[in-house]
Amino acid sequence: QVQLVESGGGLVQPGGPLRLSCIASISTLNFGVMEWHRQAPGKQRRLVAQIFTTDGRTNYADSVKGRFTISRDNAKNTVSLEMNSLKPEDTAVYYCNGIRSSGYSWGQGTQVTVSS
Repeated sequence: QVQLVESGGGLVQPGGPLRLSCIASISTLNFGVMEWHRQAPGKQRRLVAQIFTTDGRTNYADSVKGRFTISRDNAKNTVSLEMNSLKPEDTAVYYCNGIRSSGYSWGQGTQVTVSS
């Protein structure tokens, strides 16, 4: 069974940076697209950023454009999310998702809390 494991979450002050990582149990090239989603308490899970694993094309939610950067290292089976200028409204559980022809693979999530 494919596993995705997120790490890097934690408590950070407003304006600070944080880097999330997602490591896959198989080559990331098996996934056409890898994504980061987030879910705040009482809200729906929403797409934050996505990256096409072959050519590196990226897309971002408007709310994080210019602050977040998604990247992948296919040699290490890892996708990362660099988050800067964090705001309290970025507080959520962040999930890694890999999309293949056979379906979706989700990680267990990592909590990010932005608070002073």
